[in-house]
Amino acid sequence: MALAASAVVSPAHADRVRHEVPPWTEPNDLPLSSWMRSIVTTRGEPAIFSVPGKLDTRRGTMLPNARLPLYGAKRGANCSGRWLLVGPLAWVCSDVADPSPEPAWSAKDRERWASAPTNDGLPFRYYLVGQNGAFGYEDPARAEDDAPAQEYEAGFIVAGAEERAVGGARWIRTPRRRWIALRELSPISPAGFHGEKIADEARAVDVAWVVADNAKVRRGARATEAVVGTRPRLTRVLWKEERAAAGGAMVRISEDGASPEEWMLARDLAHPTPSERPTDVAADERWIDVDLATQTLVAYVGNHPVYATLVSTGRPNKGDVETATPKGAHRIWVKLTTTTMDNLEREDADRRYSIEDVPYVQFFDKGVALHGAFWHKDFGRVHSHGCVNLAPIDAEWLFNWTGPHLPAGWSAVFPTVLEPGTMVRVR
Repeated sequence: MALAASAVVSPAHADRVRHEVPPWTEPNDLPLSSWMRSIVTTRGEPAIFSVPGKLDTRRGTMLPNARLPLYGAKRGANCSGRWLLVGPLAWVCSDVADPSPEPAWSAKDRERWASAPTNDGLPFRYYLVGQNGAFGYEDPARAEDDAPAQEYEAGFIVAGAEERAVGGARWIRTPRRRWIALRELSPISPAGFHGEKIADEARAVDVAWVVADNAKVRRGARATEAVVGTRPRLTRVLWKEERAAAGGAMVRISEDGASPEEWMLARDLAHPTPSERPTDVAADERWIDVDLATQTLVAYVGNHPVYATLVSTGRPNKGDVETATPKGAHRIWVKLTTTTMDNLEREDADRRYSIEDVPYVQFFDKGVALHGAFWHKDFGRVHSHGCVNLAPIDAEWLFNWTGPHLPAGWSAVFPTVLEPGTMVRVR
């Protein structure tokens, strides 16, 4: 029976009904017990499929030890047990998961997989391997007796999901369950920079960021006017008015009617340029615009900007155009909470690098992605190997804003017909 249009079901009531009604099963099949509220992974990161038994319908993956809601079960190919329904178009084989009476993870359960909630957009603490390299062990208590399980070269970056004192020394555990002595690592402090939400009624972006070092502020709209101060790089300023002037265009950064006025050289600032909505994006649809010329990113809903920030895109290397961020419009084809980025398979690389657990990764053009970058503070300038680098806080915000949505307890998600990937245009 359909609910009347005016009917209201509270979240608490809906949750109670879901847990009082046992998960469904197919007719004539062994029913699932009513105590089964969720499923928990038994090994690795199990794959989630949109069609049970069809391994070419990959939908996503589960986080290790995650608990996902259990709604039903059915028999199917490629699973010796039963396929378990854990969400819309989301099935997991019971061979890699067990039922649990515990509630499924909620959207507030970030700390279940991250080292600790933070204010900098990072799910873990990150460390740079020292000049002598480092070793990773399966058991830090046996580090003196066992051979290392993994070796890390100088300059590699690892994540710490846990820190513990063992044998008089401090150790960190990586998400891949390797223990590394902290004395072999140096902590990395991310940039405190982040972008800005745009007012709902705004039709244009009226903020900019300083991209020159200690840029001068003048009291008038000419480069010869007296200097009244400076602004350090990455400082947010207003972009209220632009005027042509000898020596370079000037921008008023003071509020309308303020006296005295404050002006800066336009070339010392990064300001997003207006952009028209792509023709294949609906009038109320979310999409992202990346401007290579200004090294800025703007998130839009239809024609309205809602968020703006600085980025670092690919640096074209002489004879190696692969590192330039390609122009074009593409939809996000997979989102991952973290992934490893390296060049270890490239024999022609001048320098080897490996960054484990790069956070909030959204691939949109083959191997090109939006992702958090905590290892540099070069936002507003080209820097990357081709991807669009974001400050961690911006990367987390965009990851939660774009489609497809990543349910709690998932480590990766692919788009579906119900929730396509958000459009990302690079120009």
